[in-house]
Amino acid sequence: MSLPKTLAEDVARNLVMVARLIDEDPEEAYAYARIALRLASRVAAVREAAGFAAYATQKYAEALAEFRASRRMTGSVDLWPVMADCERGLGRPERAMAMAGEPEVQKLDKAGQVEMRLVAAGARRDMGQIDAAIVTLQSPELASNSIQPWTPRLRYAYADALLEAGREDEAREWFGKALEADKDGSTDASDRLAELDGVEFVDALGDDEVVETVDVAEAAGTVPSVDDASEDDDEDDEDEQGDEAAKG
Repeated sequence: MSLPKTLAEDVARNLVMVARLIDEDPEEAYAYARIALRLASRVAAVREAAGFAAYATQKYAEALAEFRASRRMTGSVDLWPVMADCERGLGRPERAMAMAGEPEVQKLDKAGQVEMRLVAAGARRDMGQIDAAIVTLQSPELASNSIQPWTPRLRYAYADALLEAGREDEAREWFGKALEADKDGSTDASDRLAELDGVEFVDALGDDEVVETVDVAEAAGTVPSVDDASEDDDEDDEDEQGDEAAKG
């Protein structure tokens, strides 16, 4: 659907803000998405953006409705995995599992199929089927040494499932593999590894050390002490009184 130039520009500005804010400030992104939706609800890209903004703020029923609307307009199956994940968010993992078995999955590209596998494994875990979740994640993509955009999340999900199943040694191995593939820091695999190895992160300076450091700085004269600050205030007051007397 084409829009008048001015309206199209207004919609585009709001969609740009959605994309810019959705990770850092989902609520603000959602507000921009609602504006775009009011301006152009018959544009598929707007419905999709509104869906992702709602999804980011955990408004899963609203997100699902927007994704369905976008899909009706375009006929694309690209949103199938995130639609299934919305069903999980709504507490309906069995529906997500049903969607994982639909013909639409075969029409997805490789990235979409991996995403669907992740959603299906998550649905299995929601239903308490941890062993089935592990089997769901086992795939050629998981076994491959090739690093793809989905590799860190796939390895991480597998490690997390193994850990839940009590298979700690294997989990440590796969968190390590996830970390190797995660060049952008999209997962907290390094933190999970540290937890498994019993490493604790503490502040470089504890409260006692901070106090001691301040005391040393005061003694050296590099930081004014409380007493010094009080004396300075008294001197300022005396100066002000002297100025007033001079004016009188």
